[in-house]
Amino acid sequence: MLKIAIAGNIASGKSTVENILKQKGLQVYDTDKLSHEILKIKRKNIIDVFSDFDILDENGEISRRKLGEIVFSDLAKKKQLESIIYPKLKIKLENIFEKNINQKYIFVSVPQLFEVGWQNLFDKIIFVFADDDIRLSRLIEERKFPKGAAIKRLSAQEPQEEKLKKSDFIIRNNQDIMFLQKQIDEIIILLEDME
Repeated sequence: MLKIAIAGNIASGKSTVENILKQKGLQVYDTDKLSHEILKIKRKNIIDVFSDFDILDENGEISRRKLGEIVFSDLAKKKQLESIIYPKLKIKLENIFEKNINQKYIFVSVPQLFEVGWQNLFDKIIFVFADDDIRLSRLIEERKFPKGAAIKRLSAQEPQEEKLKKSDFIIRNNQDIMFLQKQIDEIIILLEDME
């Protein structure tokens, strides 16, 4: 089984790539979604760590947006949150690999792949790249981030250029959906040859 990570900085288009792969009938997992599950499981620990902050939404659930605003402004809090989430997330990944051992390949979207140093968990890495100005525009227009918060999110991650060097495949997401699909098709053909 080939384990393929899909990485990319915020607003690069990883979710669109995931959806295209799923439409092709391929197995795709998203560590963001898995992290949300862990947030619920570890709710009490997280509320304790962030007791000085208002991190709950109107339903009493942890607000990922509020949490994000804090951790992207406070490196110490970010590290505390990661120390709660990442060990559990790694176990979930190992379970996914075990469960899919008979698959030809599986794709796992891991936005923080390089930041947490999990490259060695995967056989191949696809990096979804979009120009910084395009990503900023997506955060502001599509996700409704205030400009200052959007800039803070963009600058919180390692520069894309460094990650390009560490990846096996690059998907450039600066154009239309057809161009994106064409690149994905080409990568799938290359993966088929690697079996």
